[in-house]
Amino acid sequence: MRLQGKVAIITGAASGMGKSIAEGYAKEGAKVVVSDLNLEGAKDVAESIKATGAEAIAIQTNVASEEDLIRLFDETKQAFGKLDILVNNAGIMDGMEPVGEISDERWERVFSVNTLAVMKSMRIAVNLFLEQGHGTIVNNISAGGLYGARAGAAYTASKHAVVGLTKNTAFMYADKNIRCNGIAPGAVMTNIAASMNNISEFGASRQALGMAINPRAGQPEEIAKMAIFLGSDEASFVNGQVIAVDGGWTAY
Repeated sequence: MRLQGKVAIITGAASGMGKSIAEGYAKEGAKVVVSDLNLEGAKDVAESIKATGAEAIAIQTNVASEEDLIRLFDETKQAFGKLDILVNNAGIMDGMEPVGEISDERWERVFSVNTLAVMKSMRIAVNLFLEQGHGTIVNNISAGGLYGARAGAAYTASKHAVVGLTKNTAFMYADKNIRCNGIAPGAVMTNIAASMNNISEFGASRQALGMAINPRAGQPEEIAKMAIFLGSDEASFVNGQVIAVDGGWTAY
């Protein structure tokens, strides 16, 4: 078991990639904190994990609320006494709008979840890790954080920002036994499209041009395998990297 005895928070873990990461971490021996805005979904995931004999708790978290984030870390420490791994997975899409169509409201909402919340959770985690003397962060980013046409302007910019944050954090704390890496999934079969509304016809048509070179959509479990590796000691010399897991889509 590659994560035996480790404690991990996974945000957005009630469904999709977060759910698969939580389940995969539990199978590898981690004590899992299933964090999600959808409390019932988080409880279902935690109960299914506990049914396998692993340890898990569900904590309702609106990642856009700093109060909720502080409570998430406090309750994790109360339950398990420490934190070894933070997986920032929660995220929302935009409506494929190019910059000429984006509203302030959409921009701010996407950044509040995809970027600001990630920074705030990392800030809490890093200070905890400094006290402990160790810790690992895995940011589930997106191919949209590496390239310009996988979504609209807001989502693309929000994910590019997390790429920079990931690399900066990795370097800043590299001598403190703290690692920070990211995953850049391509198209994956999840329910993230449910967060989309008022989709831009023009933006979507431009974005869709690249779908012809996408070999296939991935499954959440395939992303979870990379998250397990990056969270484990097997990746002890991997730091500041954002690894595309996309079936070759971005190789074009």
